[in-house]
Amino acid sequence: MKKQRNYLGKLGENEAVKYLEELGFKVLEKNFFNRYSEIDIIAERDDILYFIEVKTRSSLGFGSGFDAIDLRKIEKIKKGVEYYIQSKGVDKEVQLWAISILDSGGNKRLEFLKIN
Repeated sequence: MKKQRNYLGKLGENEAVKYLEELGFKVLEKNFFNRYSEIDIIAERDDILYFIEVKTRSSLGFGSGFDAIDLRKIEKIKKGVEYYIQSKGVDKEVQLWAISILDSGGNKRLEFLKIN
């Protein structure tokens, strides 16, 4: 079950990268790990740095991907973002976004939402 979840997650992250690149984003990093969190995608567009959480679902049985991003998760991501900014010396506008992907029976629905 965990392998299947990891596979679905990686599939979703790859879909998200393609989607972002089609929208003109430059993807800087994928799966950036630090001691606070993992940031799925770090991308840039128009001199703004985007930290993006990706959640992929095969059904809505447990809710959408956005439903899995609670306040605790957002706080963990923010700590990871602060770490990234300090360690890389970033001096740009920063935004937190999420991409929710529903991949059910070959049909894909992707939504992009600001979370901060």
